[in-house]
Amino acid sequence: MTGSAAIIGGGVIGGGWAARFLLNGWDVRVFDPDPEAERKIGEVLDNARRALPGLSDAPLPGEGRLSFHDDVADAVAGADWIQESVPERLEVKHATFAAIQAACGEAAIIGSSTSGFKPSDLQQGAARPGQIVVTHPFNPVYLLPLIELVTTDANRPEMIETARTTLKALGLFPLHVRKEIDAHIADRFLEAVWREALWLVRDGIATTEEIDEAIRMGFGLRWAQMGLFETYRVAGGEAGMRHFMAQFGPCLSSPWTRLMDVPEFTDELVDLITEQSDAQSGAHSIRDLERIRDTNLVGMMRALKQQDWGAGAVLNAHDATLRTGGALAARIDDLERIDRPIPTLARAVPLDWTDYNGHMTESRYLEAFACATDRFMELIGCDSAYISDPEGGSYFTAETHIRHLSEVHAGTRIRIETQLLLGQGRKLHLFHRMSAGDTLLATGEHFLLHVSLATRRPAPPSAAIAAALARLTEAQADLPWPEGAGAAIRRPA
Repeated sequence: MTGSAAIIGGGVIGGGWAARFLLNGWDVRVFDPDPEAERKIGEVLDNARRALPGLSDAPLPGEGRLSFHDDVADAVAGADWIQESVPERLEVKHATFAAIQAACGEAAIIGSSTSGFKPSDLQQGAARPGQIVVTHPFNPVYLLPLIELVTTDANRPEMIETARTTLKALGLFPLHVRKEIDAHIADRFLEAVWREALWLVRDGIATTEEIDEAIRMGFGLRWAQMGLFETYRVAGGEAGMRHFMAQFGPCLSSPWTRLMDVPEFTDELVDLITEQSDAQSGAHSIRDLERIRDTNLVGMMRALKQQDWGAGAVLNAHDATLRTGGALAARIDDLERIDRPIPTLARAVPLDWTDYNGHMTESRYLEAFACATDRFMELIGCDSAYISDPEGGSYFTAETHIRHLSEVHAGTRIRIETQLLLGQGRKLHLFHRMSAGDTLLATGEHFLLHVSLATRRPAPPSAAIAAALARLTEAQADLPWPEGAGAAIRRPA
C-alpha cells in the first residue's frame, strides 16, 4: 500500500515521518519554512536508510520520490495522508489546519504528531473536523513502531479504519486511544518519570548519568520487551499479579514519589542538568548519538523478532505483508522464466551484520547465501511441509566456497540470484551471485546432498522434487559456467 504523503513541519519528528513514508515506497512532499529543512531532513534520511531497511528480512518497496515545496497548498495537493508536525502551540496548529484544509482533498487523512493536545482541541474551528486525528509517534519515527491514534466522535469509523490500515502498512503499531486525554497514554508515563528525575537531580541524589544507568541497566530492558503490568505479573512469581499487588500495594502509601510536587524550573536547575548532560554525552555529536541509538534499537528489535515478541511481532507481520505479492516466487511454476539465474534473496544488510570495520561480517555472507539456498529449496518443493513429513527429507550442505569481491555495508540493498549447476539424484550443486545494483559483491558455491530425515542418510528426493530439478536443469543447460565456480584456495608455492 503506497500513496502520496505531505509532511507539514520538517523537524526531528517531521523528518522521521518523511523517512518512514519514503522508505516504504510513498512519494513525500515536504513543507517547512526553515531554510535548512532540506539539509536536516536529508541527514535524518541518511540515518534512516542505514537503519530501517535492516529491520526487515523481506525487501522494502522501492523508495518513493521526495520533493520540497514553498507553501502548504502546493505540498498537500493530491496527498492521501497529511502529517502535521508544527510547534506545540494550539493557535499555530489551528492556522496550519486551516491552510491544509483549504487545499487538500476531503478524503485525505490529516494526522497530528502532537504529544499533548487532544484531538477535540485540534478540531475546534476546523472546516472538516472529522478529517483530523492525532497520530502521535515516538522518536525515531522511522524505527519505533508505536503510534497513538487518538480520535473523537467526529471521526467516522471508516476513516479510523483507513488510518489504522495505512499505519500498519508502514510497519507501525497503531494503538487506538478510544477516550481522549491530555498527553494521551505513553507521554503521561514519560512525564511522571521525568518529574521524578528532575527532583533526584535537584536534590543532589543522582546525576543525569546515574539516572540513565538506572533505567537502561534495569527496568528499561524489562519494559522494552514486556511492558509494565506483564513485568509486575512475572514479579509476583507463581502466584501472579494478585500476589504482587498484595505484596507491594502498601508501598503506594509510602513517600516514594513527588509526582504532584514539581520542582521549580530555575536557571540553576537547568544549568545543573545541562552541565551533567554535557559531561555525560558531550563527547558525541547529535548525529553520532542518533546512530548509536539506531544501532541499539535495531539489535534489540531484531532479537525480539526471533521470539516473535512485542515490537518484533509487529516487524514479522510487516515482513509477511512485504513478501505477499513480492518479487520472490513460491514455486518454479510461478516464475516467468527459469532459463536464467533465479532471484532467491532481496533484502537490506542490517546494522548487526557489520563488524568493527563497518563491513558485513564474514559469517553473514554465509547466512545470506544459506537463506538463498533455503529459498531455492522451497522453489523445488523441499519446503517446511516436505521436511516435516515423516517420509520427507532435506538437503544438507556438504561443502561451501565463498568469494568476497567487494565491500558491503549496513543498509546496502543486496539481491542474490541462483544458478543450478547440478540437480540429479541425491546431489544439488548451486552457485549464488550477491549483487547491489550492477556491482557483484560476492559469490557462494554450495554442494548439498539430499538426506532422509528418518534414516539420516543420503537418499533420493521425492519424485516431485526430482521433476522440478529436471525442468530447471533443462532450462539452464545453455547458461555459461559461472566465473569462479569450482575455484579453490591454491596452496602457496
